[in-house]
Amino acid sequence: MKNIILFGKPGAGKGTQAEFLKEAFGLVHISTGDVFRFNIKNQTPLGAMAKGYMDKGDLVPDAVTIQMLESEVDKHSNAPGFIFDGFPRTTAQAAALDAFLEKKGMQLAATLALDVDENVLVQRLLERGKGSGRADDQDEEKIRNRFAEYNQKTAPLIDYYKKQGKFHSIDGAGTIESIAMQLSNLVEQL
Repeated sequence: MKNIILFGKPGAGKGTQAEFLKEAFGLVHISTGDVFRFNIKNQTPLGAMAKGYMDKGDLVPDAVTIQMLESEVDKHSNAPGFIFDGFPRTTAQAAALDAFLEKKGMQLAATLALDVDENVLVQRLLERGKGSGRADDQDEEKIRNRFAEYNQKTAPLIDYYKKQGKFHSIDGAGTIESIAMQLSNLVEQL
């Protein structure tokens, strides 16, 4: 079983590359953002809580995120592996994911990080916001707030996964195809 985390700042291309890996390796893609949007759209209690934080550009608290994630994993109990996109975002979430996977008799194979300059990401997100209707992608201040949150809370995961020997960085500024090839080569070696 290959359980992979796609790691990177908002707009780095995690969703795009997750779709490629899903098709190439038959993995189940769990996008935290998609899970949040589903819960928000369907007005679940967890969705209402998540929406309040997302509208401000803040990260959703661990307890809410973890409950949503566990529910998604449980829906696909026979999967050959998972791609976690947008999760974990804190070391507490990483520890919770490790514990949850262990409880299920699974483990994480690798963390694949897409590294892209913040100014490039701002332009990507503003462009995405024009078509998606996502409020958090239409305001540069909110975008930069998400980057500050990422740098403060999520960047420490680099050391967390390096200590486990599971961290791999990929230049996420190339073409979709070249990035997909790099990721594919890494996954094949797992």
